Amino acid sequence: MFSYLEERTPAEVEAIRRTIQELLRQTCILQVKYDPVTLTARDNGRYQICLKHREFIADYLSVMGCELVHDPQDHLFRITGDGAAMEKMSLTTTKLLLLLKLIYRDKIMGEGLHATVTTLAEIREYGRNTGLLPGKLNAQDWQAALNLMKTHQMIELPGAILNVEDQTPIYIYGTVNIFCSSLAINELVQRYRDDAEEKTTEGEEERETGEEDLYPDVSE
Repeated sequence: MFSYLEERTPAEVEAIRRTIQELLRQTCILQVKYDPVTLTARDNGRYQICLKHREFIADYLSVMGCELVHDPQDHLFRITGDGAAMEKMSLTTTKLLLLLKLIYRDKIMGEGLHATVTTLAEIREYGRNTGLLPGKLNAQDWQAALNLMKTHQMIELPGAILNVEDQTPIYIYGTVNIFCSSLAINELVQRYRDDAEEKTTEGEEERETGEEDLYPDVSE
C-alpha cells in the first residue's frame, strides 16, 4: 500500500492525506461545491483526488473499517462502515434535517435543480406548518444543527454560522437524501408531529391538575 505513496510526488501525497482527513471528518466529498459568499458552483479538487487515487484511498480506509462509496448519480464520494464516525444527532437537529429534506424536495420538484436555497425564516415556516417546530428554538440549538449539517456537507453557508440571520441564503446539497431517506420522510414527519402533540396534551393536563401550585394567588 505505502509503496504507492513512494511513487507519488510530495504534493500528491499531501493532497491524498488531506482528502482522507476530510472524508473521515465530513463523511462526503462532493464533485461540485458552492462558494460560501456567492453560492456559485465550482469544481471540488478533493473529488478529483478521490477519482485519481480511488483504489489506494479505498484500501487505506478499509484498514480503518470504512468503505469508500462512489455515487455517480449524486456526484460524490462518501464513507460507510463501522469506522465512519457519525455524530449522534439531537432530536432538534433531526427535526431540522427533516425540514431541510422537505424544502429540498419541494424546491427540486417545483423550481428545478438550481433552486435549492432556503433561509431560517423558511425553515421555521415549514416547522410551524408541519408541527415539527411549534415553538421557538434558541440560538444554541440553531448553531449546533447548522454546524453539524455544514460539517457533513448537507448545507453551505455564506460566512460563519454565528452570523446567519433570518434571510441569509442557505444552500441545500443533495446529500440530505443520504441522511434522510425519501421513502421514510412522511412517516418520520408524522411520528415527530404525533410525539409533539402528545407532549403538548400531557403538558396541558399537568397545568390543569397543578394549576393552584403553579400559579398561586400572590394577592393573599
